Amino acid sequence: MPVMIRLSRFGSKKRPYFRIVAAEKGMKRDGRFLEILGVYQPKLKTPKLTMKEDRVKHWIERGAKPSELVRDLIIKSIPGYYEAREKNKLSKLQTARKKRKQRLAKKKK
Repeated sequence: MPVMIRLSRFGSKKRPYFRIVAAEKGMKRDGRFLEILGVYQPKLKTPKLTMKEDRVKHWIERGAKPSELVRDLIIKSIPGYYEAREKNKLSKLQTARKKRKQRLAKKKK
């Protein structure tokens, strides 16, 4: 099953804090997870974010997809990493498209 990097809610009523976890996609929000990757405390005067950067990179390289909020937190926490990864992915896609167009052009001739 695919792995997601997402938030798991902890804390008391109206005082939440979240763990950033790697979990299988089908698991419940607060259910079983594979690894704790960090903590996010949004209710403090200055929101606190701690993240194990090496483990986050490890899971993303293994194909884990972060949720939208976690993606934004990764972009804040590890500047340049996620954007460079997406840019590299886009350039590979563009080169594949160019090669495919060239092959089709040769077949038509």
